[in-house]
Amino acid sequence: MQRFDHDGVEIAYIDEGEGEPILLIHGFGSNHQVNWVGTGWVDLLTRQGRRVIAFDNRGHGNSSKLYDPAAYHPAAMASDAVALLDHLRIGSATVMGYSMGARITAFLALEHPQRVDAVIFGGLGVRLVQGEALPPTIAAAMEAPSLDDVPDPIGRMFRAFADKSGADRRALAACIRGSRVQLNPAEVARILQPTLIAVGTRDPIAGSAQELAAMMPNATVLDIPNRDHNPAVGDKVYKQGVLAFLAEQGV
Repeated sequence: MQRFDHDGVEIAYIDEGEGEPILLIHGFGSNHQVNWVGTGWVDLLTRQGRRVIAFDNRGHGNSSKLYDPAAYHPAAMASDAVALLDHLRIGSATVMGYSMGARITAFLALEHPQRVDAVIFGGLGVRLVQGEALPPTIAAAMEAPSLDDVPDPIGRMFRAFADKSGADRRALAACIRGSRVQLNPAEVARILQPTLIAVGTRDPIAGSAQELAAMMPNATVLDIPNRDHNPAVGDKVYKQGVLAFLAEQGV
């Protein structure tokens, strides 16, 4: 992986392929390898003639670990994405985020619209604006003495993954406390870029893709059949739908 410094935060990233750039932003507790390389996304997109940039969010993977929840506001995490585009001298790109990465993508599209050609939200629907996506109990799960001490099923899922991957659980606890920031309907209505919202039909975390799309001027929905939150990431319907969306938008 390559690295660069953004205001004292070291961000690790990959930059592969040639062609129109697409920036990939992974979900909470994951990293670029698990979310995008291991699921075949990087290989698929580079074979389609695209330049693929994927990075580890602050607090994740090989990037800097921070322990103040305020450091994980989605706007701060979106600023890492902008700094990476600056570092690579990329003016604008299509941006695809999954789950927490989709929330970061929304803030990026709102606050830096000139840098975003098109938007793909994976694993996040109406809970961008209402209700909870990832519950705050995940922080307690990260801080529990062991997996056996975590009763909440979603917390157990993320704690088990963190244990398996050797993640910095203290940083992840800070991240979940700082990143759960909602937008309001008026704000998402200002995301004017062509947008694809892709959610598994069995996803209990994302919320309705259709309800979110109804708030946005240029959004379409892709249902990922019979997929829960995590398995939807690498689903072939998701991949085919994204390729069709990119071709249709000419980005």
